[in-house]
Amino acid sequence: MSLLFSGYTLNSPRGPVELVNRIVVAPMCQYAADNGEASDWHLMHWGNLFNSGAGLFIIEATGVTPEGRITPACLGLWDDRTEAALKDKLTRARKLAPAIPVFIQLAHAGRKASSATPWNGGQLLSEDQGGWEIKAPSAIPQLEGERSPDELSKEELSALKEAFVVAAQRADRIGLDGIELHGAHGYLLHQFLSPIANQRTDEYGGSFENRIRFPLELFEAVRKVYQGVLGIRISASDWIESGWTPEETAEFATRLKPIGCDFVHISSGGISPKQKIAIGPHYQVPFARLVKEKSGLPTMTVGLITDPHQAEDILKQGDADLIALARAFLYKPRWAWEAAAVLDGVVDSHERYWRCLPREAQAIFGDVKVGQR
Repeated sequence: MSLLFSGYTLNSPRGPVELVNRIVVAPMCQYAADNGEASDWHLMHWGNLFNSGAGLFIIEATGVTPEGRITPACLGLWDDRTEAALKDKLTRARKLAPAIPVFIQLAHAGRKASSATPWNGGQLLSEDQGGWEIKAPSAIPQLEGERSPDELSKEELSALKEAFVVAAQRADRIGLDGIELHGAHGYLLHQFLSPIANQRTDEYGGSFENRIRFPLELFEAVRKVYQGVLGIRISASDWIESGWTPEETAEFATRLKPIGCDFVHISSGGISPKQKIAIGPHYQVPFARLVKEKSGLPTMTVGLITDPHQAEDILKQGDADLIALARAFLYKPRWAWEAAAVLDGVVDSHERYWRCLPREAQAIFGDVKVGQR
């Protein structure tokens, strides 16, 4: 049997979440929200990918405060209004597809907040352009020439922890199956971890122990109020001299495990435009393997995994437990169907799609036989 199409269990204090296969739709920002509210775009996007055949879907980076959004068009979960909109679109999308576990990625962008959408340049917005004041671990801008963020005070750090806690409680009420905290790609939690962005002189900056302190405190605060599956996405390398390293990532993961971390999702980069990423197939897989071996946590790997045999080999070699794809699913929303046809796997989909397959591929829907009327 294909490992990619074998089941997998993510355990939590509340109980297990069963995945029918090892394929994960990674969180992908859609920049389609209305003042933080999920929109009809999300209804269409989620319904489409809930029919992808993947075993798990993770909703995009979702701001825990208005100021924590990457752009003014980013999704949010900070008040009753944003909670109601997300619940409405998610409930409707779920009715249009087979049952699939859905997680949400809770996030704060830190010094990368208040930015334009990618197709509008992605640079920091001024107040005249709809931007807002930005906060970060240290008063260091992401790009040279950009305005500097304000350094977060300890009182503000406490408020941020509470914002994540409340957002987690809202996600729980909505009925989401799990939460991923965003500690990657140069956003707030990653900014605390990296010496490139964190140059504080208090107990939250300087040494490795100090730089991991706030992310650990925040994770622990969320764990206390949320008993479902809880994990974190981490950039395993800054790809820059004197930056955050894979070895630090592995050690950080070992500190997360005893405070209730259920999985780690390993990516890389995003902290500096000076990064030099060695991009290519499998380029982040060794990081996942290192973290998995060191921590023993269930591990997702992601990044330029586009071929079913490539994904299968990663699992067979024990490099990761789950395979996450992002842009590959935007380009090919039925990627998992193609993988099932290649690897003799089986997927589920809404019955309205059953008759679309070529005759030689119909086995991927199991025993379903649908003729053309």
